Amino acid sequence: MSFSSEVKEELSKQISQARHCQIAEMAVMIQYCGNITWKDQEKPELSIRTENAAVSRKYFTLLKKTFNINTDVVETTINETAGAKIYTVQVKESEDVMRILQAIKLFREDGVMLTPISVLNPLLIKNACCRRAVIRGAFLVIGSMSDPNKGYHYELVCSTQVQAQQLKDIMIGFDVDAKIVIRKKYYVVYVKEGAGIVELLNIMEAHVSLMKLENLRIIREMRNTINRRVNCEAANITKTVNAASKQIEDILYIKDTVGFGQLQPNLREIAEIRLEYPDATLKELGQLLEPTVGKSGVNHRLRKLSEFADSLKR
Repeated sequence: MSFSSEVKEELSKQISQARHCQIAEMAVMIQYCGNITWKDQEKPELSIRTENAAVSRKYFTLLKKTFNINTDVVETTINETAGAKIYTVQVKESEDVMRILQAIKLFREDGVMLTPISVLNPLLIKNACCRRAVIRGAFLVIGSMSDPNKGYHYELVCSTQVQAQQLKDIMIGFDVDAKIVIRKKYYVVYVKEGAGIVELLNIMEAHVSLMKLENLRIIREMRNTINRRVNCEAANITKTVNAASKQIEDILYIKDTVGFGQLQPNLREIAEIRLEYPDATLKELGQLLEPTVGKSGVNHRLRKLSEFADSLKR
C-alpha cells in the first residue's frame, strides 16, 4: 500500500464529533464525486461514485451518523485483470435526499437551489474545525501524496478554478503555502514543502501518518547532513592535497634552478620540511619548526616560496 493510500485509510476512520463538521466533510465529498438525478422531475436521488473503497466507507458512515440514513455500497468490477472497481453509494428516498441537500446548503427548505453541486457553500466553512473537515474530505476524494522517501508532494486535483481557489484559500488560512498549477484541463492545488505537508496531516488529524512522515524526515535530514559533511571533508582534503602538490612543485623548481642557497633561513627551513613531510598539514608543519609557528605563519612562508618560484619562471 502506498503512503497516500495509508493516509486515506487512516482518514476514512477519522469521524468528527461535531455534526456541522460531519456535514462539511460530506459536502466536499458530494461536491467532487456526487451526482443528483431527478425521477419524474420531482423526486431527487443522490449518489456518489468512487474508485476508492475508503471514500465509500467514510460516506456510508457519515450518512448513518449524521442523518441516520441506512443505504448500501454497490461494488462494480470495471477491469477484471487490473482488479479495478467502482463503489456507488446511493440515497433514493427523496425526503432523505432533500435533508442532505439542505444540510450541505445546496437547497433551501422551499426547494430553491442555493449553489451548484460543484461549488461548496461558504456558510459551511465559517468554523476552523469545519475547514479542517473539508481538507480531510477533499484529500480523501481528489488528493494524493508522494512517497516521503522519494520527495515531498501533496496535491488536490480540481475540475474548476473556483474549486481550486477555495481549497487554496482554506489552506493558506492555516498558514500552509499552497499553490495552483494548471495540468491539462485540471487545476491542481499543491504543496511541496515537507513542513507544509506535515501541517496538513495535522490539520486532517492523520496523526499516525504524521508521525511516520516525521520519522522519515528525520532520517532523511540526517542522511543529508552526513552527506554534506562527507562532501565538505572530501573537498577540503582535495583542496589540501592540491595545495601541497603545488607547494612541492614550486619548492622542487627552486631547488633545481637556483638551489636553496638564495633563500632566507626561515624559507629554506620550511622548504626542506615540506619536502620531507609532503602529506603534513600546515599545523603539523608549524609544529616541526624550531621555534614552532602557527598555521598562518607557515602559510605565509609557503606563499613566499611560490611567489619566488613564479618569479623564476617568468
